[in-house]
Amino acid sequence: MPSPTQRALARVPARLRPFLLRHRRLVKFLLVGGACFVLTTVTDFELKFTVLEHKPVVALTVATVISTVVSYVLNRRWAFRTAGHPREALLFFLVSAMAIAVNDLPLALSRYALDLREPYVGPFVQETADFLSGMVVGTFVAMLFRFWAMQRWVFTRPAERAHPRYEPGYAAPEMPRDAP
Repeated sequence: MPSPTQRALARVPARLRPFLLRHRRLVKFLLVGGACFVLTTVTDFELKFTVLEHKPVVALTVATVISTVVSYVLNRRWAFRTAGHPREALLFFLVSAMAIAVNDLPLALSRYALDLREPYVGPFVQETADFLSGMVVGTFVAMLFRFWAMQRWVFTRPAERAHPRYEPGYAAPEMPRDAP
């Protein structure tokens, strides 16, 4: 029985499959990131419009911390598929703490350095600036940092770099043959 990944790949146009297979880890990382982006956005708005109404940076930080925990589980079990080593969780959360600071920085700059907040601007402009700076720009920059750092320090598998594994049911790329 094919895995969910194999079933999804079967629906992708044939010309895109080699690219997706070659960059499988990145594709899975982006899918996990997309799900966590939605979780972060919903949690951020829920906090921002209720209990943390006057603290948008704190609301974004809390939302990002919650989605970071979900991201750890999904990345470890699916995107990077590692059995784990003892320091993995510690490294993941250290990298994520740095990424949360990277994520919060554009929102803090927008709100407090550029004064894109009430009473200097209207509520619509404030919320649009918050979303664009915190959720779009901050998340994008933090995502780039996370992917690089996770692959470099957290989810490392030296043996896989030398001999990549291919999912069953899909042919590996053609290997050059020795000339006779």
